[in-house]
Amino acid sequence: MESALALIESELKNVELQFKKDLESDVFLIRKVGEYVLSSGGKRIRPALLLLSAKLCGYEGQRHISLASVIEFIHTATLLHDDVVDNASLRRGLASANTLWGNEASVLVGDYLFSKSFSLMVEDGDLDILRVLSGATTIIAQGEVMQLVSMSDLEMTEERYIEVVKCKTAVLLATACQAGAILGKVSPEQEAALRDFGMDLGIAFQLIDDTLDYISSEEQFGKSIGHDLEEGKITLPLIHTLRNCTPAEKREIADVIVSDTLEDADFQKVVSLVRSCGGIEYSMRKSLDFVNRGKKRLALFPDSPGKQAMFALADYVVTRCH
Repeated sequence: MESALALIESELKNVELQFKKDLESDVFLIRKVGEYVLSSGGKRIRPALLLLSAKLCGYEGQRHISLASVIEFIHTATLLHDDVVDNASLRRGLASANTLWGNEASVLVGDYLFSKSFSLMVEDGDLDILRVLSGATTIIAQGEVMQLVSMSDLEMTEERYIEVVKCKTAVLLATACQAGAILGKVSPEQEAALRDFGMDLGIAFQLIDDTLDYISSEEQFGKSIGHDLEEGKITLPLIHTLRNCTPAEKREIADVIVSDTLEDADFQKVVSLVRSCGGIEYSMRKSLDFVNRGKKRLALFPDSPGKQAMFALADYVVTRCH
């Protein structure tokens, strides 16, 4: 991760400055909540992807700085809304915004960040950029609803799960890469390759996140462990387990999912089943498959420090479980 970010270190610092500028508001609560979430230790993977993609495509202007800020604004808005929907208490190891300021403030500041993002897109003035970024926000919202209606569905298929992941998480990484390609004015084939690289990377990222919810510690993960299970989210480790466990074990899992509270003993019981049925290994293997597929998509680009940094960022995604 560090080697990837070293190539764009100065640009990332400028993006951080752009965040602060774009957060300026006469309403104190907007600045307070926005600054808290934006400064809470995120890896800035989405802005980094946009910056690296622009570099890979030979872009030499300054618009990538403001657009990287837009990408992170959109991401931050989704985090604020997600934590309300999920009733989350932790985000990146700190108290979530809704824990500190309440659900109403989190939703409204999230709305402000979405609105501000569109203002900044229009200010940039590129209709192609506006098209892909605005399209991504629509797809993200659809993904959130798709996940909501799939809660506690023990018949959730791997294919439908991947579709939710594409919409809810991966599309913003894909869009970050595509925006960099548009800035660099590369061929349609190269633009599509970068977009698809981002999509594969985004899917792999979410697969690892879903796996960490079963095997990490709260300190390492920065979120409450077992929260997916408590919320009734059927993610890939559990999907694989449900496909391979006995009918009696499936009933045990169902009982845990429908219960109002998740007791530690019940969580450990499900973790044990997920491990014994190979759910952890399967999800990690699938994540690596997506990363490798994404890397192959960049064959259209000559080798360069930018390409190697993209590969390093992809490798970071799957090493978070080790």
